[in-house]
Amino acid sequence: MQDNSNLSVLVIDPNPGMRGSLQNMLVQSSITKIEFAVNASTAIKQVGKRSYDLILCEYDLDGGGGGDSGQDGQQLLEDMRHHKLIGLSTIFIMITSEGVYSKVVSAAELTPTDYILKPFTVDMLSQRINRAIERRAVFLPTYNLISQGNLREAIRSAATGEANHPRYVAEFARLRADMHVALDELPQAEDIYSGILANKSIGWASLGLARVLFTQDKVEEAENVVTKLIEDNPKFMAAYDLLAKCHEMNGAAYRAQKILEEAVAISPHMVRRLRRLGEVALEAGDVVVAEKSFKQVVSRSKYSEFRDPEDHVKLVKTLLKKGDTNQAGSVIRDMEKSLRGNAAIDACKAISVALLHESAGNTAAAVTELNAAVAAVRLSKGLSSELKIGLARTCLSNRLDNAAAEVMLTVMNDVDSDVSMQDAMSVFVKAGRPDLAEGMNSRLMTQVQELLDLSAEKGNMGDVKGAVQTLLEAQHMAPKNVQVMVALSKAILRQLEDLGWDHPLAEICNTQLDAVRKIDPANPLLPGLTEDYHSAQRKYGIST
Repeated sequence: MQDNSNLSVLVIDPNPGMRGSLQNMLVQSSITKIEFAVNASTAIKQVGKRSYDLILCEYDLDGGGGGDSGQDGQQLLEDMRHHKLIGLSTIFIMITSEGVYSKVVSAAELTPTDYILKPFTVDMLSQRINRAIERRAVFLPTYNLISQGNLREAIRSAATGEANHPRYVAEFARLRADMHVALDELPQAEDIYSGILANKSIGWASLGLARVLFTQDKVEEAENVVTKLIEDNPKFMAAYDLLAKCHEMNGAAYRAQKILEEAVAISPHMVRRLRRLGEVALEAGDVVVAEKSFKQVVSRSKYSEFRDPEDHVKLVKTLLKKGDTNQAGSVIRDMEKSLRGNAAIDACKAISVALLHESAGNTAAAVTELNAAVAAVRLSKGLSSELKIGLARTCLSNRLDNAAAEVMLTVMNDVDSDVSMQDAMSVFVKAGRPDLAEGMNSRLMTQVQELLDLSAEKGNMGDVKGAVQTLLEAQHMAPKNVQVMVALSKAILRQLEDLGWDHPLAEICNTQLDAVRKIDPANPLLPGLTEDYHSAQRKYGIST
């Protein structure tokens, strides 16, 4: 018999009677390390503080008046996965009724470890928990390698798992495909998904295939796959999101909007989808739908741990486009009242007020607020690249050239930004200011050289980690610069030599060397660096 006495458990249920019943059942199964959450917000706070082996979650989280604005257990699971609050090894069991199960099980992209249907007995609950623990033991070696960042070895571990555990072949294959995607090895992932689908039609495999096709710019093929997926399973919600992206990529914002409207009608409580509908509707010029969507986002996020002040900015933009300055002012006052205390909110407020002044023709007041926004952006963390680019465009329209350039530099200096140098330059080109684009390029190249010099200085002083981090910043700013690629590879190899093997860094080094082979195959340093990389692999037993 399994010993589950050391399992840590979080029970999420709005009903006090059900919480008590589950506690009694768990204690009878020798599980005593139990904590409770009454709604999604409380649960998110708790998993942010500590990890749990097992989460038991009621699907209907609003059933007891928990106040989560309709968020259900499936959406909570997706939030936890999206924000990386729980890992692959966390067992998540959904408790639900038979009627709800039939609606949810085939529609969810991110599925729980298991479902348990009400009513159930102590023995049934114990059996499901034991089965989940046994399943986790099968996957744990692969999960551990993934958590260490050793994706190459994790792929091999998953392949071994497929061979040794035929029952879990599809799940191990899914892990392999996900890891190939993480390594930007999209053709390999495509082959895996296609192989799964050749044997059986599985929703997540169709979605995975469509995603890798889309990422490889095979938009038409991706659209065909995801359209068929929706036809076969009209409630597979993530498929609608990807289909909308396909339409957007084809310049069909209105069609993208209609697809998202369909999805929201089926599943109305997912904030990220509502936000995207608002953005697409605003792009398509449908201010009515955009206003409705952003108002729902602001309302539903009111008590959320993931509340984003940028949603207020988007609502303000929509209302101003509609010509409703009074409501826009009310939204700004609400933002100021309910969200305060950090530079990100200061920046969002200043941007919103600037837009309000600009719409009223108060140029001087708008300029004052734009300068305040630029200063706040300089101090803030976590603001999206889209918000910053929008601020830069507004600065350009108000002839604040230096401010616009400064904002775009913060975008390029943000290592978490996915905005390329070309994207940054296009902001100025589209604004009719190619001269500013040239100036920005010059400033970026100067910064890159300064980072190269700083990295060399850190390396000479023995700060190998600092040298690598500095070059990662340079690589983000100039991703196709061979000098940076070579310097980063050298710095990583030195860190591996001095401080030991680091799987994620080694993968970055390998990627940089591959890029140099493609861009500059005759580079005289390439053979030596390649040999040093293989030597490091042999030293640490990564490769023979």
